[in-house]
Amino acid sequence: MVSVLILTKNEEQDLPGCLASVTWCDDIHVFDSYSDDRTVEIAEGAGAKITKRKFDNWSAHQNWGLANIPFKNPWVLYIDADERVSDSFRQSLSAFDGDKGEAVAYEIQRRDFAWNGQWLKHAQISPYYLRLFKPDKMRYERLVNPISLPDGPVGRLTGYLDHYPFSKGIRYWLQRHLGYADMEAAMRLEDMGKGISFSWRKALFSKDFSEKRYHQKGLFYKMPGRPFIKWLYMVLGRRAFLDGVAGTTYATLQSIYEYFIVLKTRELTMEKDTTSKG
Repeated sequence: MVSVLILTKNEEQDLPGCLASVTWCDDIHVFDSYSDDRTVEIAEGAGAKITKRKFDNWSAHQNWGLANIPFKNPWVLYIDADERVSDSFRQSLSAFDGDKGEAVAYEIQRRDFAWNGQWLKHAQISPYYLRLFKPDKMRYERLVNPISLPDGPVGRLTGYLDHYPFSKGIRYWLQRHLGYADMEAAMRLEDMGKGISFSWRKALFSKDFSEKRYHQKGLFYKMPGRPFIKWLYMVLGRRAFLDGVAGTTYATLQSIYEYFIVLKTRELTMEKDTTSKG
């Protein structure tokens, strides 16, 4: 009933644990961006099917995978190498009947864990993600942190998808988010150039999580001092302080990431202005 899709790029450290959490699946696909470590060897050893494609951006890469990978089953569970299917989610999947109801995609609650193994229960910003879907009914938009756009109704399953974003250390997390900031800034300038408008109504009241998040991001990027606003929102609004030192540290790291985007946007804007004057 359910195939598994795992995106990889040099994931020899995290992939074994990810694969171990989906051994129940009879159709595991590793979609690799030409890793130069043991990622493919590990995947093949676990019996996974390998598809390779050079990475360009998140939405294009994911859309290509859904359109071209020959999944055996009508439903696909998409996970990253640093994520794990928990026992509770596994039980939910074992009882899953995709033929019942009209939903074409399902939201899964994700638990993010800090470097010390603590669940960031309060600090986590976006707890639900569309990760189980019919591949022909799903598409993605945005270069980074893509939004999921299902073509049909959405349901919700119980259980947790566990995420370990600091499995490779804080240095790796920072380096990776520097790259994300480059793409976020590029998206910001592209939206400005297209004159895209964002809706407060949809940002606050949309029942579609992906649409709501899209408009929230667009409006948030227009706010002055948003790194500090994000820190206040996480620490006080979402009560990250209840997660102790791990929660406030995570909020600070997220604010630093936001500042990376601010700096990169300024840099790209200056480059654009210089080019246009020249």
